[in-house]
Amino acid sequence: MEEIVSQYQTVKPAEVNSWVKVGLIHDFPENAGACIKYKSRQIAVYHFTRTQKWYACQNLCPHKMEMVLSRGLIGDTEGIPKLACPMHKKTFSLEDGSNLNGEKYSIATYPVKIEEGNVYIGFVE
Repeated sequence: MEEIVSQYQTVKPAEVNSWVKVGLIHDFPENAGACIKYKSRQIAVYHFTRTQKWYACQNLCPHKMEMVLSRGLIGDTEGIPKLACPMHKKTFSLEDGSNLNGEKYSIATYPVKIEEGNVYIGFVE
């Protein structure tokens, strides 16, 4: 499993050197997640319509090593957009991937941009 985990590294907006088009805005559900595959990575993409913000993170839950985060529940805690794993309800910040339950493991997050109705995710290649 170490090979799967190592391919997921948080990407900060300033680090992006490759923006990849992953679909159109209407391809993604509102206030829910969807999964895209880019190379060997599964990436969960979320659109919060209340704030009109988009988020992307690894689809792999680091707790039980299952590709399920795109089916997780989204919301916020004290203004921090969050994701709850659908299997065990472990919660993570969609802004920086930190574990909101105080546990050591976290998730990788990726910048998202919208241009002319297209959704792009930023990667470091």
